[in-house]
Amino acid sequence: MAGSEPLRILVICTGNRARSQMAHGWLRQLGDGRVDVYSAGTEPKGVHPIAVRVMEEVGVDISRHTSEHVERYLDDDFDLVLTVCDAARESCPDFPGARSTVHRSFEDPDYPDLDEGELTEVFRRIRDEIEVYSRELLDEVLE
Repeated sequence: MAGSEPLRILVICTGNRARSQMAHGWLRQLGDGRVDVYSAGTEPKGVHPIAVRVMEEVGVDISRHTSEHVERYLDDDFDLVLTVCDAARESCPDFPGARSTVHRSFEDPDYPDLDEGELTEVFRRIRDEIEVYSRELLDEVLE
């Protein structure tokens, strides 16, 4: 897929709150200028403050990210559309301009019954899983 222009990647989950935001941050940073990354949700709810905090711990700044609705990007062309949760995959509209679509579901880290310390640990675990996947994905699409 790699060419002279940066690859355009759209990452989608339901709330565009945590998983897609963390994937957006990882792909942008690890892509090192070789990718343009966007993220959106089928029901956007705002960027989760714990997602911002745990990404900051590893040097990835997502503090300026916004939570967008997928409809904003329907008419755009992407090299890759990545869904990171099963619900988004099922409810996501088709992207006719996408050259490729990929699905990799990650656990939703936002458990309402956990205290902030426990929640932070779950976010860190999901962040690290998304980093590993992001590296693998970029190795594949940027070869």
